[in-house]
Amino acid sequence: MEQEIDEKEIKKIFAGAKRKVVEIAGEVHDIVEDTIWVDYDKLPILSKQIQEAMVEVVQMREKYEFLK
Repeated sequence: MEQEIDEKEIKKIFAGAKRKVVEIAGEVHDIVEDTIWVDYDKLPILSKQIQEAMVEVVQMREKYEFLK
């Protein structure tokens, strides 16, 4: 039973980490679609944020078989 609770909590944390990546990627998409000519300078910053946020996602996938 305790295993199930831990797995459920880990999946919740994992979903939050993925959501963070998707939200940043959405910002990139919005810039590309709507404001590239004035906000292009934000793209490197957002790209770095995506890379940093992906570290947690990748580490969790490597650590927990059930997330693959």
